[in-house]
Amino acid sequence: MPKSISRRKFLATGAAGIAGGALLSSIPASSYARILGANDTINMAVIGIRGRGGSHIENFSVMKNVKLKYLVDVDANLFERRLKQVEEKAGYRPGTEMDMRKVFEDKDIDAVSIATTNHWHALSTVWAAQAGKHVYVEKPASHNMFEGQKMVEAARKYNVLVQVGFQNRSRNTTRAGIKFLHDGKLGDIYWARGLCFKPRASIGKYPDGPMKEGEKFRLNLETDNYEPAYTKAYLSKVNYDMWLGPAPKRPFNRNRFHYNWHWIWDYGNGDTGNQGPHQFDIARWGLNKDEYPVKISSKGGYFVYESAQETPNTQTSLFEYSDGKILEFGTRGVYTNPEGIDIPQKAQSVKIGNIFLGSEGWMQMDSGGNWQTFLGRKSEPGPTSGDKDSSYDPMDLSGGGDEGHFGNFIMALRNGKMSDLTCDIAVGHMSSDLPLMANISYRLGRELTFDGKKYEFVRDAEANAMKTRDYRVPYVVPKYV
Repeated sequence: MPKSISRRKFLATGAAGIAGGALLSSIPASSYARILGANDTINMAVIGIRGRGGSHIENFSVMKNVKLKYLVDVDANLFERRLKQVEEKAGYRPGTEMDMRKVFEDKDIDAVSIATTNHWHALSTVWAAQAGKHVYVEKPASHNMFEGQKMVEAARKYNVLVQVGFQNRSRNTTRAGIKFLHDGKLGDIYWARGLCFKPRASIGKYPDGPMKEGEKFRLNLETDNYEPAYTKAYLSKVNYDMWLGPAPKRPFNRNRFHYNWHWIWDYGNGDTGNQGPHQFDIARWGLNKDEYPVKISSKGGYFVYESAQETPNTQTSLFEYSDGKILEFGTRGVYTNPEGIDIPQKAQSVKIGNIFLGSEGWMQMDSGGNWQTFLGRKSEPGPTSGDKDSSYDPMDLSGGGDEGHFGNFIMALRNGKMSDLTCDIAVGHMSSDLPLMANISYRLGRELTFDGKKYEFVRDAEANAMKTRDYRVPYVVPKYV
């Protein structure tokens, strides 16, 4: 391990390359991020290991000179399976912790990756930044709009890199498609649509408290699979109070725990805030909008099933920008099968992805970043992502997708450049705000007007109050980071 660096040296070579002496002089020395050389081992912790955290483990564990020192989760039942995953991939077993704060206290930790529930993303990122740790955090960046602001502020104040898990930003095919749009190959792009036609089963209803031995429950997954019960014995290895974290105190219920938390407002943001952020981000990127929309409207509901789900399973959101351009996103989560979408007809194969309408043609892009274009009034087939001349790889993002995005984070850490991140927290925050704004409109049942410069809804105290939440002590996202 290299020797600790002085403040003077950090100012000259700091990770973000911003701020200055006046800002850094107020930061305790313990919060400075270690300067990483090209061959230094990057010590990491993965926080949240059940679902998406498995992909974090899969990718970071096999990277050269990257070591997973800890796996962190409030559910100790998950440790053994993930420890075996690391052992099989990398040949060693990390340590385990249930309280992430102990990891932040470890001076050897350089970075953390966060794959927790949505309502924990912001607080864990802020705590990590305050401890001088770089962060890779899953989408959406935050559970509410206020939290995203605090994440950006913390990243800048403590000079740490924060990458948001919009992996399409590092996928070469997607980057090529966006470049095609930005180069004007389809004329003026005036409408961007995101789609999430992902049927999900009913989550049912369960009483509060532990489940009975041998009982099974259904997860709201496309595979409609069942899992064993969360019995008293299982829950004895769960820190449920910490799982609740910033959310209100409520008794344990299987539908307010693993995975199904997505459909409960206290912890998740529905499919508009689950799959949706990817398509919102690509749509905003394609429209080339680094600004907030001025009008937001979202309609929908929970249809067909009866269950404990609080979020809609079918929802359509419209965003209008100051120049009149439109960003649209729609979800359909029930098991019905009307083919395709209404416009344009040739895009019927897109179920999860994006469509861009331009003055000279249109593009459809699937969730894997594969795209094709159609030109002119007759929609004649145009260039596609499979063409030899469609590559766009200025940063050598080998593999694209997960591998490329995780790799981009590590590359940026070694280069010490915030500008090398393909999805810095400021970018991820704005894209995450779109589904959050849509849900505010949906829950209030009305169109909203937004002032991006003031970062507030216009003359709407009720909507502005929903930009944040009441936090449960001690799990409070601070006003001043």
